[in-house]
Amino acid sequence: MAQMEKIKGSRTPAQKAKTGALSFFLNLLMLVFSLSCIFPLVWMFYSSLKTKRVFNADIMGLPKEPTLSNYQKILTNADYHIGQSMWASVRTTVISILFIALFGFIVGYILSRIKFKGNRLLYVMFLMGMLIPVHSLLVPIYIVFNKTGLGNQWFTLIIPYVAFGLPMAVFLVEGYIKGIPVELEEAAAIDGSSFTRTLFSIILPVAKPILVTIAIIQVFSCWNEFSFALVLIKDVRLQTVPLAMTMFKGQFASDYPKIMSAMLTTMAPVVILYFVFSKQIIKGMVAGAVKG
Repeated sequence: MAQMEKIKGSRTPAQKAKTGALSFFLNLLMLVFSLSCIFPLVWMFYSSLKTKRVFNADIMGLPKEPTLSNYQKILTNADYHIGQSMWASVRTTVISILFIALFGFIVGYILSRIKFKGNRLLYVMFLMGMLIPVHSLLVPIYIVFNKTGLGNQWFTLIIPYVAFGLPMAVFLVEGYIKGIPVELEEAAAIDGSSFTRTLFSIILPVAKPILVTIAIIQVFSCWNEFSFALVLIKDVRLQTVPLAMTMFKGQFASDYPKIMSAMLTTMAPVVILYFVFSKQIIKGMVAGAVKG
């Protein structure tokens, strides 16, 4: 520490000025990037407080007479199905995440700890699931779901969401479990703990950070998914949030203030979830990066 202070003290005024200028430039650059990300959200918010006529007259200007009529219309007008679509998205997302986290944890643990014939082959198959473009399977999945009667049901989207979310979950859990000392399980076995109890009472709490990481990734993935919802769901009552957004676009014109109101309304649950669990999210991301 003293050596570092000595090095800093030995800098010439020119070097200090150069370092200060570089630091100022980098901070300014990061500020510009941050504002470029924040401004669209701010613009969406105050634009949602305008009427369509005021918005078309001045797209970038602040509303002189803010109104919440757009929010009232999208929440009360049955033609938009916002509340119904949000419930469908919440139900599909929550159930999908529970299955992905549970199956990903069990399979990842088995592939990491239990050595059996075909272990690496099974692991490679899961990895290949991360490499296959999801949208290339839309047509085969559509045909299979129509032939088997699985399409256009409340649980329809859960199946592909879990199937395509599992490879990443298994990959992250398998790498994380390798960083957990095997002595924990050996000590539990000596104490007479069964495999199931060891798995869910000892390993599961230790692996909580990586499971939080998986849940974070899948929340955004499932909530924002559009392609499978568009192809597999036809019933308006089962439409998720991304599909509901298409109801606001007309053939010749679009009511952008209403669209922005709907977008902000549907974004609210995810944003609130992030702020409520921000500490756990950061902890899970860091732990997943270090262990994985």
